[in-house]
Amino acid sequence: MKEQVLDLNNLRADIIFAEESHDEETFHQEDLVQLFPYGLSVTGDVSRPFLLLKDASHAYTLPVAVSPIEAGVALSQSNKSIAESTPHKFTQLLMESLGIEVRQAVFVEIKGANQYVRLYLTGHPKSNSIKVRADEAMSLCLHLNTPIFATKNYIGRSKVMSATVESNSHVLQNMSGEKPRYLN
Repeated sequence: MKEQVLDLNNLRADIIFAEESHDEETFHQEDLVQLFPYGLSVTGDVSRPFLLLKDASHAYTLPVAVSPIEAGVALSQSNKSIAESTPHKFTQLLMESLGIEVRQAVFVEIKGANQYVRLYLTGHPKSNSIKVRADEAMSLCLHLNTPIFATKNYIGRSKVMSATVESNSHVLQNMSGEKPRYLN
């Protein structure tokens, strides 16, 4: 079977997600690209906004589909002009009291229209990592200032994910006549 090569220099953030993988991606630490929060993209499908993560040089963009609630939490946490307000304060205090720290988050898998991230822990008595849906963990990772990583391959596959999500988004855009909106 011939392996497909992705042109990583021409991938754009507005391409939605790609094909499903049933296997967790394997990687070495040196294969990882560190990503930072850049903004939110709200397309015609407002029920599925995208948190945009970029590397320091802005060469790579990883769109992460999140729920409207997760997007709202991420936005409110990033607003430095208001008093800090986050639903993650209790989780942070609980983790600190138990001596548990999330050392890094690495995107590892795509299943259907869902991305998965592995959170690497220290201080937990039974586990050194847990895998969770990215849309359930992104605002917590941002709140905890957890370093976020993905491989270039994962970034490429995420940009081509789920033709169903993309086609539904285009149908809604055509019906409403709206262009994608970006919040940064």
